[in-house]
Amino acid sequence: MQSILVVEDRESMGQMLKATLESEGFEAVLAKSAAEALKRLKDNVIHLVLTDLRLPGKDGLEVLRASREADSLRPVIVMTAHGSIESAVSAIKQGAYDFITKPFDTDHLLILVRRALDSQRLLAENILLKESLSARFLPPVIGRSAKIADVAEKIKRVAPAKSTVLLLGESGTGKELFARAIHNLSPRKGYPFIAINCAAIPRELMESELFGHEKGAFTGADKQKTGKLELAEGGTVFLDEIGELDLSLQAKLLRVLEESEIERVGGTALIKMDIRIVAASNKDLARATAGGSFREDLFYRLNVFPLLIPPLRERREDIPLLADYFVSLYAAELKTGEKRISPEALSLLCGYNWKGNVRELKNAIERAVILSSGPMLLPEHFNMAPQTAANAELPPDATLEEVSRRAQRAAEAECIRRALSASRGNKTRAAGILKVSYKTLLTKIKEYGLEE
Repeated sequence: MQSILVVEDRESMGQMLKATLESEGFEAVLAKSAAEALKRLKDNVIHLVLTDLRLPGKDGLEVLRASREADSLRPVIVMTAHGSIESAVSAIKQGAYDFITKPFDTDHLLILVRRALDSQRLLAENILLKESLSARFLPPVIGRSAKIADVAEKIKRVAPAKSTVLLLGESGTGKELFARAIHNLSPRKGYPFIAINCAAIPRELMESELFGHEKGAFTGADKQKTGKLELAEGGTVFLDEIGELDLSLQAKLLRVLEESEIERVGGTALIKMDIRIVAASNKDLARATAGGSFREDLFYRLNVFPLLIPPLRERREDIPLLADYFVSLYAAELKTGEKRISPEALSLLCGYNWKGNVRELKNAIERAVILSSGPMLLPEHFNMAPQTAANAELPPDATLEEVSRRAQRAAEAECIRRALSASRGNKTRAAGILKVSYKTLLTKIKEYGLEE
């Protein structure tokens, strides 16, 4: 609920304005003087100020200046009599959103209030947009593998719900993309999506970043700051690398999940909010919980709907699609003209282990587009040694089936290598040695990167 501070010294006028605003779903906080208004601004969460210009003691301009100093985004509407238009104009010059002359029609006032609050929301969204410009080159969720199809189906099911989602997987698998997909498929898609990397922000700054702070809360806090959680009202907050969050902040985040409210650093007012949390981690949070570095109660609140994002090496059939996407993206960005990946280069990409997952593939494509002078990306444009699926390093948690399959492929690749050596590179003779067709041998040579 949005809160409006009404500063009016006449009791009847103040009560009328309070009743009018509350009938429209707003919360109205009354003050009869500028001094009382300054106290209300300090002790309450106020989204808009509606103040008379003529007040006992300090005037409405003092209220305007105090509100602007504490929160430059908060709109202030001044009320004035016909004989004080010059003062109203002065208020506009000092940052007031607008003024309204008494007597006024309450419908006109409500239109002005809603317009001012919409303007405040757009300003906040523009701030978030500037901060998220670096995400403009993130690809959509791309893939046709069974594992990605399964993840996509689960996302479609959970997106419309309010449930907290926990995305698990290695670094570079694109967990933020899946979080954005959840947001865009949800009823919250028209509201902000805010991504916060818990590992990238120093611990001493993280509390203020998440929850905001009041003026004077600590050294250097020269004005009020609205936190990212508050800015995300109605939308989705993506907390990446949540396993890095300090234990004290884990407790405050638990309160957000359980009570849907926050408290700014240095403040006393509780701010109700409606946000959805999507968290992500490349750590084993269950193990971290057992080790005492992650709160067990928070883990259970986050782990309502866990989703495991598969690494790129487990969905190699998606590599050609991702590679084509990145080539088109960087060719357009760098204005190099149309480029394509040669079959030899694509074979190299499909056989590589990609420990850095989609992020590493993206960087490799960008580098190749920069290095290539012609329309074709060749193997030499990729600074990587051939590393086929047959000899790639196994993950420590590989299943017995994966170990067996990898061993079989490695043995097959070694047989082909020996046959080629025995035939001195004559593929027809090598096919005879192996008792397979010439076409099958060519396919296997390409699959295992044995062209040399």
